[in-house]
Amino acid sequence: MATIRRAGFGSVFEVENETVGIGTTGTATNTVQVLGETKASGALVAGLSTLTTYQGFVDSNAEFGNSNVDINSQSGTMGNIEICHGDFNVSSASTLTSSVNQLTLTNSFSVPTGTTDDRIHCQTAGSMRFNEDLGTLEFYTGDMWKTVNSFKDTGNRGRGFLAGGTDGTYTSAIQSFQISTLGNTTMFGDMITAKVSPAGASDGIRGIFGGGTTPSAAVNEMDYITMASEGDGIDFGNLTQARYSLNAASSSTRGCFAGGWVPNNSNVIDYVEIQTLGDALDFGDLSEGGNHGNPAMQSPTRGIWCGGYGSFTPDVNSPYAYNRMQLITIASKGNTLDFGDLAMGGARGGAGGNSVRGVYAGGIVDSQINRLIEFVTIASTGNATVFGELTIARRNSPECNDNATRAVFCAGIADDGTAPAHSKYMDYITIASEGNAQDFGEVSHAGKAQTGISDSHGGLGGF
Repeated sequence: MATIRRAGFGSVFEVENETVGIGTTGTATNTVQVLGETKASGALVAGLSTLTTYQGFVDSNAEFGNSNVDINSQSGTMGNIEICHGDFNVSSASTLTSSVNQLTLTNSFSVPTGTTDDRIHCQTAGSMRFNEDLGTLEFYTGDMWKTVNSFKDTGNRGRGFLAGGTDGTYTSAIQSFQISTLGNTTMFGDMITAKVSPAGASDGIRGIFGGGTTPSAAVNEMDYITMASEGDGIDFGNLTQARYSLNAASSSTRGCFAGGWVPNNSNVIDYVEIQTLGDALDFGDLSEGGNHGNPAMQSPTRGIWCGGYGSFTPDVNSPYAYNRMQLITIASKGNTLDFGDLAMGGARGGAGGNSVRGVYAGGIVDSQINRLIEFVTIASTGNATVFGELTIARRNSPECNDNATRAVFCAGIADDGTAPAHSKYMDYITIASEGNAQDFGEVSHAGKAQTGISDSHGGLGGF
């Protein structure tokens, strides 16, 4: 490579349309232009990283146009690299990017693209790609893929939603409230159909209500809402089968709907990609022969269904409610595995939590309405531990809405020791601590068999 010395050059040194070699021994082969900065225009520049080490010869910004630049060794002492137009190919890219402070592109920068299934072929920590199925950027942490969202959950955000249910009259109402405050719910909009016992899933942006039953028949419809706004549900697609008393677990990309009554116990698990539209696909099966009334908790990687009825009868006085917890890995497909047992067990309780700890509350066991709150550590397996108690025993369903710090249990059939009745109760707990629930407020529409979702639950792993 040519040897260049600063000494002897004037403030302007310009040679046009000639071949010039500086410090060479032999015939020059290239045209050189030296101004206040070094520009490569229509030429192959070799050893540029060495050239930039001569302080004062090249500006702190290196600008590349339509030339091919071969950077063979090191990045040198450049500040910013600006790619103004055209195509730019970098060889030895890993060496270059290891010490470049800033990469500025005035037009666009393309990352790898592919479907959700394609991403299993690229699992290097720090890898980023565009997911064509979800329409979002995602990155790999070394353990899991996470979507790139516009927020980071610090535990103070969170909006909860309740949909459907009955106090004797079936409703399509969707209610909402702020989880981090105290107070009553307000109206958000209406589902497409008035129904009870649907299931809810959400990714922090969109909420989906699936299944349920009208006064005449179970349905397989799914409708969705945009949680940051207000309005009515919009058609999303259909579950693989019509059923009610099912429950859902969801991550920042996928919702999984499991169990239900069709009119017999179902062990089917369906899944959807929440940011798409279309019908659900088969995920696998619950390991129990079939159950319903089994609420779910979730982390960014796992979904856990708790309790429920076995394969016998939907009767609320059934002695066949059980205490098993079953888990899945949300990003994959397959049947559930055993997680452990609830302390009290039962069916038709409420479950939720944050990404670390799952909580289960209320329900019915051996014809007795329950007020116990239990918890598990989601990343492990094992039996649940007693957390505390609800303000009043409830079943069908004290639906749980949660953010990173707080879980709120809403509505259901309450038993104050005299006679069970449709309730407006809302209780809350601080998930990281233990103790009894406290009063939060009241739901606008009292009743049982509502479903709950939030924009900040434990399954959201985005940043």
